[in-house]
Amino acid sequence: MKKDIYLPTGLQVQKYEMLQPMVISALNEMKEFSKKKQDGPLNPLKVKLINRLLNEVKEEVLIDDPSIEYLDLLDDETLPQNSDAVLILGQYQAALKQFKSKYYKRDGYTQRWYTKEKP
Repeated sequence: MKKDIYLPTGLQVQKYEMLQPMVISALNEMKEFSKKKQDGPLNPLKVKLINRLLNEVKEEVLIDDPSIEYLDLLDDETLPQNSDAVLILGQYQAALKQFKSKYYKRDGYTQRWYTKEKP
């Protein structure tokens, strides 16, 4: 792999592996809610739980990634609609997918994460 100016840390990779399935699960759940009632507002608990997950992705995994500028949290004061949550979670999923494609590469016959500790 060519040397990047930036490589994630091993801790960022661990957080990625923990949080990425949770983002996908939340996205799938919100898609189901959106199918039933696209313009239905989220309740405050769902907004709080989703924002907690998204905030950790932003602060722990994607903190140095340029995509962070385009990632927003759900507005907990106006209570967004189901379709808004689907859009935002989809953006996070795309950013996480891009993160993995940048730093999880083939090394000989295996694939591995390229990190600061193992460039």
